[in-house]
Parts: sequence; structure tokens; C-alpha cells
Amino acid sequence: MNRIIYLNGKFCCETDAKISIFDRSFLFSDSVYEVTTVLDGKMIDFDNHMKRLDRSMSELKFSKMLDHELIKKFHKDLIAKNNLKEGIIYLHVSRGVADRSFNFPPKETNLTVAAFTQEKNLIENKESKNGISIMTLEDKRWKRCDIKTTQLLYPSFAKAEAYEKGFDDAWMLRDGYVSEGTSNNAWIIKSGKILTRQADDLILNGITRQSVINCAKILGYNISYKGFTLTDAISADEAFITSATTFVTPVVNINGKKISTGKPGEFTGKLRKEYIKNSLKTAI
Repeated sequence: MNRIIYLNGKFCCETDAKISIFDRSFLFSDSVYEVTTVLDGKMIDFDNHMKRLDRSMSELKFSKMLDHELIKKFHKDLIAKNNLKEGIIYLHVSRGVADRSFNFPPKETNLTVAAFTQEKNLIENKESKNGISIMTLEDKRWKRCDIKTTQLLYPSFAKAEAYEKGFDDAWMLRDGYVSEGTSNNAWIIKSGKILTRQADDLILNGITRQSVINCAKILGYNISYKGFTLTDAISADEAFITSATTFVTPVVNINGKKISTGKPGEFTGKLRKEYIKNSLKTAI
């Protein structure tokens, strides 16, 4: 496949897309990103992704911000040029190109802005039908997980370890409590209540998470943000993850132990359908 890529104001074939060796994202992971879902050729939750992009850039003290309308335009152009029906658009923004130094470059340095598409089966896939298995490990990331930066080595390490041990993914633990997954937010349902960690510096406040909260309320479920332990999770009635690429996906096994019957839960299925329905309704 030879996709069309957006890079610094121009479109080009993926084989021609080049970024300087002195780019801050290459030297320091000094960059942020967003992943916007595309369903039926339309974007899901675009405005909320842009709000989070602004926040990430502000928290990292980027000297410039990006125009949302411009981003929307080249996102739609990428969808059209790559004939994308279902998948994602990955947006990458770095502090730019400058000689290597731990100091930030001059404020007038141009940001590096890149974006590309990926085709994915998001609605119909085996994970949503059969559920996934999770292992747990200690959360050793830095303490600003609320910023969507590209420094993803530890989550990548955790997911790779999960695969090596026969699991689909990993949940990370801080002081015995589940923080989140490697690339998703973590949830359980226990005694008729949904539990998830509060949105603070130690997790990413997922855009899909925020939409799912609204969907859960529509379906009449209350949500507790006090968090949950590994013991809570293993004894839960249902468990699931949320993200831009997984939507609402059931977790049926944690550390080799079945969650309830070991099959996707009834409410998780209802929540996934509600999320997809609402997303398609509001897509742009």
C-alpha cells in the first residue's frame, strides 16, 4: 500500500515522507499525538480530540498552537485521498527541528505536523465478539500520563510482554489499583455499578472514555471514580476496555482467571452498541 501522507502543509506518498534527524520527536520524544476514529468515511469525536491536543501542547509549553479548521480539512482530505471507510487518522505534532539541546528551541521554530491513515476493522472483529485476556504488571511510567505524548516505550514493553505470555494486553497497577491499559482505559462492573479510575495525572482521560460515560448514563448505569483493585477486577461481574480503536471491548480473563462466566458480559455488549450508534449519529 502506498498511502498519501500529510507532512508540514503538503501531501505526498508515504515513501517520500521524510522528517529531519534533528526533529525533537526523534531526539527527545518531544511530541504529542491524537488518534481519530473513522467510520463510514467520517470522523468520530473530532472536536474533543482537538481540545485534548490543545491541552497536551499547552502542558508541554509548545510555543504555538494549531488551527482546528486546518486540521479538520487535511484530515478530511486524507480520508478522501486514501479512500478510507473504516480505520483511524494518526496526527503527530512535534516541537520541531533544532540542533540537539535539552533546552527548548527558539519560540519561532516551526512545529512538525504529520498525519496518516490506517485501515482497521473496528466494528466487526473477534475481540469484540469473544473478549480479550489481560495480564497485570506494575505501572512504571512517568507521572504525567494525562498528556498524550509519544514517549510510549513502557506501554509498548508491557503490551509486548503480554503477547509473549499469551495474553492480548496488559493493565498497569499503582499501589494495587488498576490505573489503565497499555493503550486504553480500564473498567469493571460490580453489583450494578461501573468502576473506573478518576481522571488525574496518572491516566489519560480518553476521548472514547468520556463518550462511553455519557452512553452509560443513557443506559441507566451509575459510575464510580474511586478506582478498583486487582481483586475487585477478578471478582467483577464484567470488565472492559475503551479506546478510539477498541470502542468498548470486553475483558473475559485477567491473569488466567475468568471474569464471571469467562464470556463477554451483557451490559458491555449494550454499551458497545450504544457507543457505536451515537458515534455514527454525530460523525462529521
